[in-house]
Amino acid sequence: MGICHGKPIETQQSQRETNTPSEFPSELQTPTKTPKSSSKFPFYSPSPLPSWFKNSPSSNSNPSSVSSTPLRIFKRPFPPPSPAKHIRALLARRHGSVKPNEASIPEASECELGLDKSFGFAKQFSAHYELSDEVGRGHFGYTCSAKGKKGAFKGLNVAVKVIPKAKMTTAIAIEDVRREVKILRALTGHKNLVQFYEAYEDDDNVYIVMELCKGGELLDRILSRGGKYSEEDARVVMIQILSVVAFCHLQGVVHRDLKPE
Repeated sequence: MGICHGKPIETQQSQRETNTPSEFPSELQTPTKTPKSSSKFPFYSPSPLPSWFKNSPSSNSNPSSVSSTPLRIFKRPFPPPSPAKHIRALLARRHGSVKPNEASIPEASECELGLDKSFGFAKQFSAHYELSDEVGRGHFGYTCSAKGKKGAFKGLNVAVKVIPKAKMTTAIAIEDVRREVKILRALTGHKNLVQFYEAYEDDDNVYIVMELCKGGELLDRILSRGGKYSEEDARVVMIQILSVVAFCHLQGVVHRDLKPE
């Protein structure tokens, strides 16, 4: 229904030919507009869409302009940002391929003033505890068993996490240690969590004194049973784990590293 705008109407084409002088080239000829006839249908309203395509190659009678590209209405001023830009930047810094002008600015003038590795913890750790065998090692430190020599924990076997200050090479690493001690203090008191006792420091290390757990790892117990737990035994373990998770959430802490080992 309606008039097709893709192909010129014969009446309009003949009217255009009679009104155009023959002595002018075809490129300079301008078609004369003809009045639009009213529609035969009372409810028909002409679509406004043809006005958007005045410069369309399909309505141009010049054959040489058919192969031209139509005008783009909407253009993007800039290409969309890459979602992997920050990942590539991180990998470039890790592999040392960052240009000098692209390197990150040190926080708080780390290169000039140095990092403040003073935490305000108690001093004279060696006067209060005697370190013994190493019981575990992590990425930033190691854990040893120790025994209290004086004070409130005299004669008590404890676990001491030793974090060398030499590995605290950034302000973020220093803040991680400070936050770890703060979280351990906040979570002290739950029966299924390792108890935090106190923290010490000297010029070389940070010492975190905690409860010594001698029961072994849950992973070893699972493997000793062939990787299978009865429903009753699994219920006891899961109740303890979920109780700890709920307690952490009440304190505003998310564990993010729950595992049997």
